[in-house]
Parts: sequence; structure tokens; C-alpha cells
Amino acid sequence: MSSPVALYEPDGQLFQPTVLTRGPWSPKAQHGSPVGALLATCAERVPTDDPMLLTRITIELLRPVPLTPLAVSTEIERPGRKIQILGLQLRAGETEVARARALRIRTKDLGLPAGLSSDEPPPAAATGKPSLPSWDLEPEKLAFHSHGVEHRFVGGAFDQAGPGIDWVKLAVPVVAGEEIVPMARVMAAADFGNGVSWELDRRDGYSFINPDLTVYVNRLAVGESVAIQARSRYQPNGVGFAESLIWDEEGPIGRSIQSLLLDRSG
Repeated sequence: MSSPVALYEPDGQLFQPTVLTRGPWSPKAQHGSPVGALLATCAERVPTDDPMLLTRITIELLRPVPLTPLAVSTEIERPGRKIQILGLQLRAGETEVARARALRIRTKDLGLPAGLSSDEPPPAAATGKPSLPSWDLEPEKLAFHSHGVEHRFVGGAFDQAGPGIDWVKLAVPVVAGEEIVPMARVMAAADFGNGVSWELDRRDGYSFINPDLTVYVNRLAVGESVAIQARSRYQPNGVGFAESLIWDEEGPIGRSIQSLLLDRSG
């Protein structure tokens, strides 16, 4: 059977997930990255009269998102010419499965002086090595982390504990028949932060689940690949967070952070 050509197929006002949205833990639940990419795509569709940048999105994953038709509703919660706040809801039938709030800021050419401080760039994606998540229980099955996206590590790897640097590229469009919006590429990459930078080994029974994701950017991503320079931080109280510096091929564009629910079985 051939692979789907997108993460979601449009169906009237609904979005039908394909198997490329599947996560590694259950064949009936989606990975968080496609959900974030879809909500970013829908946020970018909200019209505005003035040039604005979608500069922050916070996504809360309320429950496992099923591979069933999804509806997205959007509203402008805080209108304005310089700052706007958007609210989005993702529903499977009558059940809300995720929600998001997004901040838009007006853009204006200020002609800033040259030489402002910046971080050192990571090595280019072309120098990286492919890597697949080592915790996938069924790597031969179509899923987002293995078939919907491409990974090229220039620091660390999925099978190495500690901080990592991963260039992430969507292998297919988010919505069939539509161009991928830059923020969707960023959201798809950023949700891998805790998986890229794990330090608690799943083979010892540990888990680290992110129920949310917040991403900040200060310009549109350029190119098809987005890099995350990720690190996880844990506390013995069962709570942690993962943070990532986000890059594109022209330089740093933002940061992301994920709350982590830590647990241990056995």
C-alpha cells in the first residue's frame, strides 16, 4: 500500500488524519507534531487587515488525539492593529482534544543597526546523520516520526542520552493540496524537543510526556528544514521541562518549551 501524500486530507470543514499522523505509543492516537502543525496552519488562515507575524503559539494536548475526522474552530479573542490574540479549538466529534492560543504582532521595517548579538549557528542539515526514534515498538508501520518527517542530527541522536541538535523536515504537506506555512514547519520540529534531548532511559521504565508546547519566533522560517537545539531538565518531584533553540538555514528564529510529566513503571 502506498504512503499517503499528506498528514491530513480535507473533508469539507473537517480534517481527516492519515496514518502519517500516528505516534509511536498507540496506533489509534496521533503524534503531537501533526496536531501542532495543523493548528498553526489554521491560525495562519485567520485574516488580518495589517501585516502581522504569528509570533507565539501555546498548544495544550487535553487527551490523546484520535485518527478520526477533526474540526478546528478559530476566533480573534483580542483584536487590535498592533497585537492580536487568537483562540483555537480542535475537536473529534463533540470532544475537545486540544486547544491553542496564538499571539500576533504587527510587523514594521525599523532598519535596526547591524552587529546585534546572535547565537552561533549549528552545523548545516546536509552534514547531519539520519536517526530514527529507538523507542518505536513497530518501526515498519507508517507513522509521523518515521515516515512523515525526516531527521538529520548534527549533535547527539535519538539513541544517545543528553542534549541534541536535530534538523527536522516535513516529508509531506500538512494538508493535502496546500503549501506548508512556515510556522507549521516550526511546530512540527519543536514537539520533538523532549525526544531529542532525553536523559531518563525508557529501558529503565521512565517516561516523559509533554502535555503542552509553547513556541516563540521573531520571523518567518526560511527553507524546508528547521533545527532544534534541545535540552531536557528534570526534578525528582516528577516534573520537568524541555527547551529548544530554534534555527532555520539563515539563523536563529525562536525558542520552544515543553512541560514534562515524568513517571516510572515497575
